[in-house]
Amino acid sequence: MRCAWQEYLNLLPLWLREPVDKLGRDHLQELRLRCDLEPELLLQNSRHCLNRKVTKEDLQFCVNIASRYSPWAAQTTSNGYITAPGGHRIGLCGDAVVSNGKMTGFHAVNSLCIRVARDFPGIAAQTQKYQGSILLIGRPGSGKTTLLRDLIRQRSEKINDCVAVVDERREIFPLSGGYSCFSTGLRTDVLSGCSKCQGIDSVLRSMNPSVIAVDEITAKEDCDALLHAGWCGVQLLATAHAGSRYDLENRPVYRPLIESKLFDTLLILRPDKSWYAERM
Repeated sequence: MRCAWQEYLNLLPLWLREPVDKLGRDHLQELRLRCDLEPELLLQNSRHCLNRKVTKEDLQFCVNIASRYSPWAAQTTSNGYITAPGGHRIGLCGDAVVSNGKMTGFHAVNSLCIRVARDFPGIAAQTQKYQGSILLIGRPGSGKTTLLRDLIRQRSEKINDCVAVVDERREIFPLSGGYSCFSTGLRTDVLSGCSKCQGIDSVLRSMNPSVIAVDEITAKEDCDALLHAGWCGVQLLATAHAGSRYDLENRPVYRPLIESKLFDTLLILRPDKSWYAERM
C-alpha cells in the first residue's frame, strides 16, 4: 500500500495532525470535519471522534491549503469538491453560490469530507484474464479509482503500445513536486487537468494509444467521446457511479454505452471493495 500521507497531513490544522497521524496512518479512509462538532475519523473497521470541536477557521485552513489559497477559483469547487495534492479529495458542503440554476462555488463552507488516496499495487492482477474494454462500476467510496489505477498498470505492462490516461481531476495518478505519487506502469502516458472529452480527443490524435483510460463518466459528452474513441479501434478502461448493473442500465446517460456494446466486461465493486465480473 502506498499513500502520499504527508500531503494529507499538511491539509489539516496543526492541532489535528498528530492525532490523525497516530490513529489513521495505515487505516484512515476519510476524515469528517463539521463546524462546532468533533472531528470524526472513519477507519477501516471503526469510527473515532476527537475531543475538540472544529471551528470555521479550521475548515477555511483546509480549503485554502487544498486549493493553494485560491478556493473559489478552484476548477472543481463547482462540483462540490477540491482535489488536493497527493490525489486526496475534499468534499464540501455549506452555503452554495448558484448562477443560472447551476452551483458555481460556495459563500461559506460548514463541513468537509477529506478522503485519503491510497494505492494498492497488484489488486487488479485477477483482471488480466479479461480482454478488451472494461467498465468498472460501484457506489462512491467502493474503490473504483484505486482498482482502475492498478488495471492501467497491468495493461501497460502487457501491451507493446501505450495506455493514455485522461486524468481530469488528477486523482488517478496525482502529482507531488511535479512527479506522480504512484507508479504509472511501463507504457503509460498521463494527460492531467483537462476535461475527459477534450483529453480523449487529444490523446487519440497525438499519442497513438492502444488503450485510453478515464475515471468517473458523468456526462453525455464523456460518453460521446468514449464512443468516438472506441470505434477508432482503441480499447477503453473507465469507471462510472452505479451500485449494480440494474442501476447502470436505468441511467439514461449510460444507455448509449450499453446499447453500443462498446465495453466487453463489467466489473462491479461491492461496498467492501471486492468485485465480480459480468460480460457486457
